[in-house]
Amino acid sequence: MRIILVEDEPDLGAAIKQTLNQEKYIVDWMLDGNEAWDCLANQWAQYTLAIIDWLLPSISGLELCQRLRANKNQLPILMLTAKDRMEDKVAGLDAGADDYLVKPFGMAELLARLRALQRRSPQLQPQRLQVGNLTLDYSTYTVYWQKASGEQQLILLTNKEFQLLEYFMKHPHQIITRDQILNQLWEIGAEPLSNVVAAQMRLLRRKLADSGCLGLIETVHGMGYRFQPTDESK
Repeated sequence: MRIILVEDEPDLGAAIKQTLNQEKYIVDWMLDGNEAWDCLANQWAQYTLAIIDWLLPSISGLELCQRLRANKNQLPILMLTAKDRMEDKVAGLDAGADDYLVKPFGMAELLARLRALQRRSPQLQPQRLQVGNLTLDYSTYTVYWQKASGEQQLILLTNKEFQLLEYFMKHPHQIITRDQILNQLWEIGAEPLSNVVAAQMRLLRRKLADSGCLGLIETVHGMGYRFQPTDESK
């Protein structure tokens, strides 16, 4: 999952980002509201959740929430703030935040609130994603391939390979470009090597082929890649 984090306190922002990365989230961390709004308004990436501080330079977290909701954007939002009065909490929730976490807080509580947002947001991913004979299990971060015999073959993937396969499975039969993959699977500001997508594709295809999944991802020359799911049970 990809999260946009908007927090102008360097130490806190770095700590949150590190914690989320350890939990296998892709995190775009921004220091001011204007930068965050440009990213969200231009749909640079497909975010699953937003963590937004109330007091931000240029555009406040409260205004960010209001702008998102005014544009019919239903992205789940967890608001962070030192404001702990009841009136402030009501203002934050009325502006469009889905939950409200008062500073200082522990990282365990932050993660628990994110999990709660996922559970009660129907647009967020389920515990499993199944396309054809492939199943992603988010609870264990594992991938299974169901053979024609009915036996399930475990496919061991790295974190980035899992995210890449997930992206393809969410967009079956669509042509996915190299730039789309870079924008979705690497954090804003990251500078991956020019051949990183091709290298990841080779690794993923090799592991799929070693497990009996042949030809699932095809190269569309001059355009990108396309995931063509199969169902051996039919």
